[in-house]
Amino acid sequence: MVAKTRKPNAKDQSSEKDRSQSVSGKSRRGKDGKGSAFQSKNGLFAGFIRNKLGLSPSAFARGITVLVLALIAGFLHWYHLSHLFENDRHFSHMSSLEKEMAFRTEMVITYLLNSHTIIEARSFMDGLYMIMNDRLTEYPLVINTLKRFNLYPEVVLASWYRAFTSTMDFFGFPTKMCWTINRGEGLDPVESCEGLGDPAYFYVTFVFLLNGAMMSLFFIYGTYLSGSRLGGTVTVLCFFFNHGESTRVMWTPPLRESFSYPFLVLQMLLLTYILRTRNPSKHTMMALGISNVFFMLPWQFAQFVLLTQVASLFASYILGYLSPTKMQSVLVTHMISLAVCFLLMFGNSMLLTSFYASSLVSIWGVIALRDRLVGTFKPGIFTWVMQCLAWVVSTVILKFMLSVIFGASDDAHISSLIKSKFTSYKDFDTMMYTCAAEFDFIEAETLIRYIKTMLLPVNVLIVGFIAGRTIQDIIMFLRNEKTEKSEDDEAEQTQLLAKGVLVYHSLQLVAFAVLAVLIMRLKLFLTPHMCIMSCLICSRQLFGWIGEKFKLQMTVVGILSIMAVQGFANLQSQWGIIGEFSNFPQEELLEWIKDNTSPNAVFAGAMPTMASVKLSTGRAIVNHPHYEDAGLRERTKMVYAMYSRKPSEEVKRNLIKLQVDYFILEDSWCTRRSKPGCSMPEIWDVEDSQNAGKVPLCTLMSRDSRPHFSTVFHNNIYKVLRVPKTVRDMR
Repeated sequence: MVAKTRKPNAKDQSSEKDRSQSVSGKSRRGKDGKGSAFQSKNGLFAGFIRNKLGLSPSAFARGITVLVLALIAGFLHWYHLSHLFENDRHFSHMSSLEKEMAFRTEMVITYLLNSHTIIEARSFMDGLYMIMNDRLTEYPLVINTLKRFNLYPEVVLASWYRAFTSTMDFFGFPTKMCWTINRGEGLDPVESCEGLGDPAYFYVTFVFLLNGAMMSLFFIYGTYLSGSRLGGTVTVLCFFFNHGESTRVMWTPPLRESFSYPFLVLQMLLLTYILRTRNPSKHTMMALGISNVFFMLPWQFAQFVLLTQVASLFASYILGYLSPTKMQSVLVTHMISLAVCFLLMFGNSMLLTSFYASSLVSIWGVIALRDRLVGTFKPGIFTWVMQCLAWVVSTVILKFMLSVIFGASDDAHISSLIKSKFTSYKDFDTMMYTCAAEFDFIEAETLIRYIKTMLLPVNVLIVGFIAGRTIQDIIMFLRNEKTEKSEDDEAEQTQLLAKGVLVYHSLQLVAFAVLAVLIMRLKLFLTPHMCIMSCLICSRQLFGWIGEKFKLQMTVVGILSIMAVQGFANLQSQWGIIGEFSNFPQEELLEWIKDNTSPNAVFAGAMPTMASVKLSTGRAIVNHPHYEDAGLRERTKMVYAMYSRKPSEEVKRNLIKLQVDYFILEDSWCTRRSKPGCSMPEIWDVEDSQNAGKVPLCTLMSRDSRPHFSTVFHNNIYKVLRVPKTVRDMR
């Protein structure tokens, strides 16, 4: 049987082919639709990045990477600081009194206003009123401590603390954990609290968080300045490798620089961006001004740092790396910032009578007269010298005129201190500074430590290259006899701006180096700036001649390896510091004062001890460690006459004049000698030569305080002398 099959005709074949094409086309359209949808989403995202942020997707990805690495660097620094502080003090297991005693010298005064005044007041505004009308810190004077001590950080932290604890209490969340610590050795047990609900713990936590954020800024700064993420890594590693020379926040959290310096890093990063940008926006200049304010408000010394910055910028302007328009814009921003700080500091005349304020005005004047000077003299070395002389002379004259007008003398000791560095000049106030190691010339050991970590050799190399290229530019300028640099060639202008950034940073480094050599304490500006400058070993602008990018990176890694040898040794040395705070003699003194003296009693003595007395007992004091005020320097000099060779009758009259009830005598202040000529009696011999050679009064008082004083308490460190006002008080 033959099976019959139907032969397809042309029409059937055609329809089948159409169906198959239709199906396959449908399948392709499905796949292509998904792909085009995905591409469309990517396109929208890329368009958003390009249109809204002005970045390409690759640049956006690099920016995210930089931010992530910066956050990691910040976290590591926060953890490092917290770890070192806890290891050194065992802070989490200290009682409230011990935590207060652990803050020394001027740290106590600033922490005091945060913890004991604003926090413990009935309301925030009551606390604010109390610190602005304080009669206990310089009894019987009523002073505005917010104006005197630059206490804005403490005011902000106190408001945050009150808001935090109130919120946590409202929701019933615990904010601290407390337990009893048995101290042994016959000492009474104490209660120790840990957690953000403890005022001291809250305070140091935010100080360390701020300085952790500072390290994030360092990474971003190094990356931006060098044009390489490896440059940011170099900056951060150099800071860690030289940590002991770069900061002291881990040992002394409440110091003014702990709040102020992070904003200087931000300010210098913004300034670097402005110098690199041909026409910086108003928002950028506003950000620079805000960072200036945040830098100046917490720290009275900030004005001297900004003076070096303005001087470095002026030198860059003279050399032609900074246009007059941009220089004037920066000056105006500084002036506005200074005016804002003047108002916020309740008209603190020290700001307006500073060399910084006078320098801003004089540089503005020099730039305003620039066209007339250029029209009269041929551009070159002569005009450069003329502009520098005009700036220096007009700044000095204006500063002293303003000081006379405002009657300000608070910064007179700074001039005397600088004078003593170059001459044999000495007086009581100057020696109080120069006899302290941190105000002496920089130590040779510091330079050796810089060399061991390769920080100094790398910076010398970088500054040498920048100086060489700058000298070449100057020679070309003088040979070509140009009056102005061309502004038509955009590429040439971009190159000029890039060179200007390097010149400014080199000049700023030199300025910081001069400050550090004269006053060792100021190496805390020099070392971090050296770490920032170190990132330039990754700059192809300076070291592109080494070869391709990979070869330069390998060279940098090799240098970092050499740095790491001593750097890790330095870190291990820091990690190995294990201590536990204990000061039982002072604790015994403070407890005696609280139990045996009237709440209205007035105390005098060594500045660091007075700060602890004020903080822990709430008693009035007549002197304290904030030595920058002229009036306080005079009061402290009267109090410290106890450590001179003056007659006891004269010293007693001075103390009665200050309305002092008790004087706390410390034998160590009578005998200790940081270097030859630096014991307290020897310091007094400079101004009290007629009594030189006599037995110091403090020595006589340690033997027998009668007949002019009576001893009411003593231990192996402290001796409390009652200052009698009448014969009855002597009994």
